[in-house]
Amino acid sequence: MKSVFGVLLVTLLVFSFYMENQSDPSSFSESAFQQADAYDQLIDIEEGEVSEATPVENLPGPNVGDRAIDFKLDTLDGKSITLSELKGKKVIVNFWATWCPPCKEEMPVMQEFYTKYGKDVEVLAINIDPQYNVKEYQKSLGLSFPILLDTDDKINNAYDILTVPTTFVINEQGIITHKQIGAITNLDSLKTLVK
Repeated sequence: MKSVFGVLLVTLLVFSFYMENQSDPSSFSESAFQQADAYDQLIDIEEGEVSEATPVENLPGPNVGDRAIDFKLDTLDGKSITLSELKGKKVIVNFWATWCPPCKEEMPVMQEFYTKYGKDVEVLAINIDPQYNVKEYQKSLGLSFPILLDTDDKINNAYDILTVPTTFVINEQGIITHKQIGAITNLDSLKTLVK
């Protein structure tokens, strides 16, 4: 009796497996195959890199063509800077953190740009981790452009920053002309963005 019950159980399992894996060829349409192919892509994104499949205008936060969100933040020196007071001048707003290796790689490029073009273009570096020793970081890298402290994350949240570094180029009218997610690693790239 046990062997008959065992054979019946195995037969039932095989039959149910067979039925689950049966497919009716007529149930597949050409559009179903095309849709399946759309998901058959590997996306390899390095930290801070944006997939080319994601248009910038679909990224969270303000994007190219939007008016930059105004803010007022304190610098490391205790002075306040308000973005709207810089209207009439191009501005680079860079969000960064002390723990971020791509940010550290980008900072010398920002400093070189500021040294050469700081009279025409303001550079504002907004630090999102002011609980760390930002002043020591500034000194060790020899940075002279304004470093602003976002102590309560209001500006970081307003701009919906998901990855650092993230850089915005803002024109004289306060409109965002470029949004860069990831490090800017050479002066020519930065000059091209600010044109």
